[in-house]
Amino acid sequence: MKANIQLSDQVVLLLSWRDILAPRRGGAEVFTHEMLKRSTSKQFQYVHFSPMYPGAKPAEMIDGVLYLRAGNMWSVILHAARFYRKHRAKIKYVVNQCNTHQFFTRFWVPRAKRLFFIHQTTREIWFQNMGLLKGLPGYVMEPALLRLAKHDRTITVSASTRNALIGHGFHPDRIDIIPEGIEFEHWPHEHWLPKQADPTFLYIGRFVKYKGIDYVVEAFGKLKKKYPAATLWIAGKTNEQYLKEELQPIMERYGLSFMRGTEKDDIKTSNKQADVIFHGFVSEERKLELMSRAHMHVFPSQREGWGLTITEAAAVGTPSLVSNSPGLVDAVDYGRSGYMVAHGDVDALCTQMMSVIERPEEYERIRNCAYEYAKQFHFDYTGQAFGEWLERMSLPS
Repeated sequence: MKANIQLSDQVVLLLSWRDILAPRRGGAEVFTHEMLKRSTSKQFQYVHFSPMYPGAKPAEMIDGVLYLRAGNMWSVILHAARFYRKHRAKIKYVVNQCNTHQFFTRFWVPRAKRLFFIHQTTREIWFQNMGLLKGLPGYVMEPALLRLAKHDRTITVSASTRNALIGHGFHPDRIDIIPEGIEFEHWPHEHWLPKQADPTFLYIGRFVKYKGIDYVVEAFGKLKKKYPAATLWIAGKTNEQYLKEELQPIMERYGLSFMRGTEKDDIKTSNKQADVIFHGFVSEERKLELMSRAHMHVFPSQREGWGLTITEAAAVGTPSLVSNSPGLVDAVDYGRSGYMVAHGDVDALCTQMMSVIERPEEYERIRNCAYEYAKQFHFDYTGQAFGEWLERMSLPS
């Protein structure tokens, strides 16, 4: 790396396969950036190392975090190891961020400097995303790869992932939870937007099989037989192949019409135009508007680290319906601050969606519980928890 890098004498080096500006960035990258830029510990310099991508700079400062990039998904490991060796006298800790990809720091970083950061284990998602044969190697290898880090001080975002790591041989006393967060301030009740005139449900997220979007569409199709005025909003960058091969057959089976929405649409009136509206990728402002106007956010994913959209929706006055899956159970406080059904049970999903209409008093109670629970989570608290964790580890033993 030829960039002129200025480092302090107390560097925390974070390694990841994506960064906050990467084209395929997701919730994990947002979490890391917000955690670092809001960290309350001022004794460390944060340096983030990840692969190059088209148009990326080899080095840039973003919100006080130094972002370095080199190599591709695999060669980045060698570049990171070379950078560490060159600057190891100034590097206090190396954080191996595991998001299916990891940096095998056990083989090139001393144990005292190694930290491990993981949002979720992947397990059956290998099969969902890649099929049985292609996914089998990842499913089989994941436990062994995780155990490479079992002696490292570890952070994660939920009790679900912590419990999974303990099952893989990690010691409970060496795993700490850094709380999830949202970027915006929780809306006071008087700022919640009016709900749509007709029952409206929202899925927001990526178009991938394990997220359960097909379950949402099928449950909605069943609900429409009893409540024909209901509408389903789907937001997130549309995967046209998934839409054509997975979702359109379900919509055709239930006679559901669909249309593409845009940011210019008046969502207060667009419900009359189709049963299912695909809003595509939306701005932050539009996302919160959709969340606040929908009656329920439906997110039956198979496995998550947490489920950030659940907390975001609650913060603007909308409860979520989720599968009883790792990470999601944490985000709805095990059903105390949201609705929860067995994963893959479409009939139960439909029944709980109808409860919005049929049990309004229960709905208002859960809606308010979700909001109060969400108030515990903000990235300011995340940054504080991370800063305090680093400083505790740095105290003389």
